[in-house]
Amino acid sequence: DLRLCVSREHTFGTDALLLSDFAAPRAKEIVCDLGSGCGIIPALWFRQPEQGPEKVWALELQPEAVALMERSLKEGGLPPERFIPVQGDLRALPLQKGICDLVTCNPPYYPTGSGAVSTMAASRTARHEMACTLEEVCKAAADLLHQGGRFCLCHRPERLAEVFRAMQARGLEPKRLRFVQQKPEKPPRLFLLEGRLGGKASLRVEAPLYLEEAGKPSPEMARIY
Repeated sequence: DLRLCVSREHTFGTDALLLSDFAAPRAKEIVCDLGSGCGIIPALWFRQPEQGPEKVWALELQPEAVALMERSLKEGGLPPERFIPVQGDLRALPLQKGICDLVTCNPPYYPTGSGAVSTMAASRTARHEMACTLEEVCKAAADLLHQGGRFCLCHRPERLAEVFRAMQARGLEPKRLRFVQQKPEKPPRLFLLEGRLGGKASLRVEAPLYLEEAGKPSPEMARIY
């Protein structure tokens, strides 16, 4: 029975649904979602009242997106004591460091000067590394996590090596990797990655997640939807 407020500038796509499902926070965990936008990633964790982590900070730079999350709190059925919108810059964290069990982020995919540039300022901020870089995202995640805490993100396959380097530079050891493909015969279009702060080198590559099978959503995507 949840409702989430979105706008033309601040909406969401399949990537956010996949990351929300991949991260799967446990009960009693403390979580921060970086660059939360309209709040879709943490909002999905509260689809059932008994589900979801103990507390989520939804950190977002753009005040219009924070206003949407605050409206969702008032009108959409999200738990106000557990879903907490925070306006702030991940490069200067307004949150206490070292207390999170899990950090998530659907980061900008494109370095400045690459990729198709949107005419909307909000979309440019979300898609291009104008307000934060991959390295800054990883630093913020490492700062927020306690030792052994998890960091989950999604990104484009062509930047996989960069993501590994950026995470390891901040002590976030990649532990779990899953590629996302439109169909079994198509190359990956996305990957989901979990790192652990202070973890030992040991990477588990999971079976690919297919979005479609036989012209319709795969059974796993149907579950996620």
